[in-house]
Amino acid sequence: MKFRDYAKNIAETKSGMAADSSSAFFSLTQAEYAAGNFKQKVSEGSMTARVRVGAGIDNVAGVKLPVFTYYETGAATDNASLGLVGGGKKIQIVREKYTNLLQNLIKLASLQTSFVTLDEALKVTNRRVNALENVTIPKIEGILDYIARELDELEREDFTRLKLVQEKKKAAVKEKEAEEAAIAEAEMKAGKENVPKNKNKADPDMTANFDAGDDADVVF
Repeated sequence: MKFRDYAKNIAETKSGMAADSSSAFFSLTQAEYAAGNFKQKVSEGSMTARVRVGAGIDNVAGVKLPVFTYYETGAATDNASLGLVGGGKKIQIVREKYTNLLQNLIKLASLQTSFVTLDEALKVTNRRVNALENVTIPKIEGILDYIARELDELEREDFTRLKLVQEKKKAAVKEKEAEEAAIAEAEMKAGKENVPKNKNKADPDMTANFDAGDDADVVF
């Protein structure tokens, strides 16, 4: 927005400069015609500057722009007696028009310098933006993609490693269970072999073959 304002003010000031310059030089010609050639008398004066240009700085979005200002020193006007013979009014008009022209020149210089400085800052910013968009950001994105791929690869490796560990644990459990089953089966077979063959037969009745008549003392 500020850049456009500078461009607009420069265009307006330049469009008015042509008319101001023509009017100032034409009034100078009229004054020389009315009062004669007074340039030598002006150059013979003390030449103390009544007008100076001040320099300042305007900060626009972090960009320091030079600003020129018009100010009067308050010095006494030299050659005040010019035009006493004739043409004094014309000389006064020349002084006013050239003062106005000088103010416009200072304003235009300030606007033009600020415009050029801001334009250079914008070009630098655009180059930086292009570098970020075309170099830095793609490089960072490539690094992030590489990191993501590496993390995915590590995750897959961890998953595969955990799967292998779980399979080994399952195999070890199955092997242990098989060993325990084999041991139990072997113990069971060994137990069966140690059992006597007549263990399952009924014990003989000791009183079956006893005859009470053989023993008179035994009463049933």
